[in-house]
Amino acid sequence: MVGSQVVAYFFGGALLANAVPHFVGGVMGEPFQTPFANPPGKGLSSSTVNVLWGCVNLVASYFLVCRVGDFSLKTSADVVPFGLGVLAMGLFAARHFGALHGGNTPKGT
Repeated sequence: MVGSQVVAYFFGGALLANAVPHFVGGVMGEPFQTPFANPPGKGLSSSTVNVLWGCVNLVASYFLVCRVGDFSLKTSADVVPFGLGVLAMGLFAARHFGALHGGNTPKGT
């Protein structure tokens, strides 16, 4: 596998992980942080903006994973960078948004 494919699959996984909370929160009618809020990444954007941002992330993820190289779920060399991208974005989002919503400290501590 080419190095550019590894990078594409990693960021494709990260964008897919980012798409999920924005899209789900948006269709639930909940405001959430986006880069378009004030201040960016901390202020809240409308549910409509979050649905759109989630879809943009989903489309970008599709192009990075399905249009770069020949991604196969049966090939570990393809799945590992994709999974690491999902994990990295998940951990980043948990820490970043946990700090904004009180999720970094378990209740009772």
